Amino acid sequence: MSRYRLCPDAAQEQALLTHCAHARYAWNLAVEQHSWWTPRRGPAPSYVLQSRQLTEARKEFAWLREGSQNVQQQALRDFHQAMRNFFAGTHRRPTWRKAGVHEGFRITDTCKIERLSRKWGQVAVPKVGWVRFRWTRAVPEAKSYRITRDRSGRWHVAFAVLPDEIPGPGTGEIVGLDRGVAVSAALSTGQLLACPQLAPGQAARLARLCRRLSKATKGSNRRKRVKSAIAKLKAREADIRKDWAEKTSTDLARRFDVIRFEDLRITNMTASARGTAQAPGKRVRQKAGLNRAIGQAAWGLLLARTEHKAPGRVELVNPAYTSQRCSECGHTVPGNRESQSVFRCRACGFSCNADVNAARNTAAGHAVAARGGTRLRAPKNREPQLMAGLLGSA
Repeated sequence: MSRYRLCPDAAQEQALLTHCAHARYAWNLAVEQHSWWTPRRGPAPSYVLQSRQLTEARKEFAWLREGSQNVQQQALRDFHQAMRNFFAGTHRRPTWRKAGVHEGFRITDTCKIERLSRKWGQVAVPKVGWVRFRWTRAVPEAKSYRITRDRSGRWHVAFAVLPDEIPGPGTGEIVGLDRGVAVSAALSTGQLLACPQLAPGQAARLARLCRRLSKATKGSNRRKRVKSAIAKLKAREADIRKDWAEKTSTDLARRFDVIRFEDLRITNMTASARGTAQAPGKRVRQKAGLNRAIGQAAWGLLLARTEHKAPGRVELVNPAYTSQRCSECGHTVPGNRESQSVFRCRACGFSCNADVNAARNTAAGHAVAARGGTRLRAPKNREPQLMAGLLGSA
């Protein structure tokens, strides 16, 4: 996806929000239909059947007919692509979309773009007209695009194209990465990378705003202003994280022919420890803080962008015992890792940074499985999600 900043005027923004509402309405109806389905009630409705139902609904309801049929149909297509990804085991089951959170829609077969000046271009949106966007780099040829609005109120247009593959150096060099919280990514070469965060002043302001939000009355104008200020800081934090992941993944794709990551189950690792009313969890607040730190380290984003830029050259290694195994002699005991940052082998005396040692084991593929042996596999195919344009609303 090649994304640009969209700059609609006040009237165009209202029309875009209407498109977002119609796309969200079609998506939520599809979710409701599939949640009602059970084996005894017959098969869930297909895209063709739901498209026919949409045509009948547009004939009956004028407010739905006033919207773009392309927008509404593509919402159904996105939903069925999401269901295929779910049954393929690559993504979670699609759930409800909420106003103010999931604002976006997709347009296909009508990708008309014009360049106005060195810094500005415009794209044709059905029933909205020409909408200006910032021409920050060359716009690729695309047959579809997605328009989204984040919580801070910024609009973006993303043209659906496969990213250009970055060729490797051809030296056969292999690198391993160990992802962590204190060190976002440690390379087997000894390089330690940290994902940038908000400046100290901005982080303190974000904490103050969060405390102010907890005291504001729901539905008040003050609460809306505080939420808007928090959203802007969160958007800035996300931009910093994405920029770091883009630059780091590009650097890895250019410097190494094979890039090996630990095969981490990030979704399971960041699950809440809250538990249930009958069996409440323990140390819930500490676990929530760890989950936030993992999200701020951009583990999944770094892997995904590296896969896109170096397809076929990314491999996943079983992470079992990589932090306990000596990368020099292979001795594996828990006591080898003395602290978060210090590794000292009890057998041969080898000492280095603990994260770098784990990265060296990952690079060599020497992760010891619980049943013995090693495991090395290629990552799951993420192309369907990219082609469906779902990255813009993730």
